[in-house]
Amino acid sequence: MAVFEGTFTQTDSFRFAIVIGRFNDLVTTKLLEGCQDCLKRHGVNVDPQGTQVDYAWVPGSFEVPLVARQLALSDRYDAIICLGAIIRGQTPHFDYVAAEVSKGIAAVGFQTGVPVVFGVLTTDTLQQALERAGIKSNLGWNYAMSALEMASLMKQMKSVLAAENGSNHLAASTAATLPATALKSAAPEPTAT
Repeated sequence: MAVFEGTFTQTDSFRFAIVIGRFNDLVTTKLLEGCQDCLKRHGVNVDPQGTQVDYAWVPGSFEVPLVARQLALSDRYDAIICLGAIIRGQTPHFDYVAAEVSKGIAAVGFQTGVPVVFGVLTTDTLQQALERAGIKSNLGWNYAMSALEMASLMKQMKSVLAAENGSNHLAASTAATLPATALKSAAPEPTAT
């Protein structure tokens, strides 16, 4: 049996996309800065002109899942990080948006097999959002760590599973071309009891 576990090294071949909601950009730009800092400290070139990270700005959190799905379907990225901030107001709008965004982001990962990190803050107040985007700690860092780990984990799993499928496929195709007598002789003889 195998044990799969993501690492935070050998990041030079990874490609990431970051989708950022512009609404509440006081918060989302801070999350982005934390995310970029983490990626950079782990050897990822975060320059928008570089080849490792692409950035997509959308109007708000509600649009994040659609763009994340399009990016995931491109098959160019090892992980996608979704950043946004939904802050409760005095109407039920918060509940509808938060529910649809979380379901949408989860669906992208399930539908495409690409790791999609949920980095959308859902808070009651602006103060709570700011605390999570840098005043106390920056969750953008954590979201980037999740993306690094998941990209590494999926890469490991794909290579091991592909190798196993290749050897299983080879064994199956070899067995299909052997004469039936050869298959019988290769089977262990039953033992008498």
